[in-house]
Amino acid sequence: MKLIVGLGNYGSQYEATRHNAGWIALDQLIEKYGFTQQKNEHNSIIFFSTVNNEKVLFVKPQTYMNNSGIAIQAIMHYYKIEIKDLVILHDEKDFPVGKNQFKMNGSAAGHNGIKSIIQYLGTQNFNRYRIGIGQPEQGWKIIDWVLSKFKPEELENIILASKSISNFVNDWTKGTTFQNIMNLYN
Repeated sequence: MKLIVGLGNYGSQYEATRHNAGWIALDQLIEKYGFTQQKNEHNSIIFFSTVNNEKVLFVKPQTYMNNSGIAIQAIMHYYKIEIKDLVILHDEKDFPVGKNQFKMNGSAAGHNGIKSIIQYLGTQNFNRYRIGIGQPEQGWKIIDWVLSKFKPEELENIILASKSISNFVNDWTKGTTFQNIMNLYN
């Protein structure tokens, strides 16, 4: 079983914000692969899918960004998902819009959602897809920047980039290692 989690905040005021880049990317995967069932459990909306005869859970935590680890830990425990079968889709302020990258592990680098996941999973060794949202513009505080809305062309860029890497789910469920996913898509 694979667990693909998009980080974001729930509520209409957060739609199309930079901090919700993970949800925007996850929506593209859900659109491509579909789902057979949707449940609200473990502080999350879980979309159940099957790709290449492997179960895939597409997840949107409903804990707000800074507590994402609570939901992810609960899902992994309940469904007995191993850390190697997890990938987190999240915003990355150190990349410009248009630069995205798969990564196998690393620190939180100031990202509170990733900090929470590291805290609750007890490791920073988990797979990620980092989505560039750009550095704050002159005079912006980081919190205001990540909660600001994407410009229409930036949002379109995020959607197109997410569609362009969407085959990684197909490859990953066929047994391609995450290292090879990085080599193929980065």
